[in-house]
Amino acid sequence: MNLTARYPRSPRQRLAGLVHVPRMIDKARACKKNTLGEYIYPCPLDKMILEFLNVDSDTFMEKSASFSEATMEEWVEFLVQDKSRRDFEQINEAILNASPDNDEAREKFKAILNSIDRAREDITSWAELIDLEEGRM
Repeated sequence: MNLTARYPRSPRQRLAGLVHVPRMIDKARACKKNTLGEYIYPCPLDKMILEFLNVDSDTFMEKSASFSEATMEEWVEFLVQDKSRRDFEQINEAILNASPDNDEAREKFKAILNSIDRAREDITSWAELIDLEEGRM
């Protein structure tokens, strides 16, 4: 995975019923290979998923680098086997609706959005901004 040459998957994509996990796998693999580019691993959204999985970023990176996609899915399913459907709904909603939560983050968000399209007042979450910035919206 070389994120200096292509985008990671959308934060909306799912693996084992969880949004953002495929993107996080792409970033973890790139981090391991020093091809992360301008991306951040673990970013705040990654940290939310890592906390939900009860695993640290280094372990997730090592597993991502050595496991196939199917094996990663099995491992993630194992990690969340005791979670309820409501737990999944809550974390997915939290990830997809996460928005800037302080002045510095709001300024950064607005600057990125304005550099792409000043008219897009409908973009309010990080997931939406990421997909817009990477050409998926």
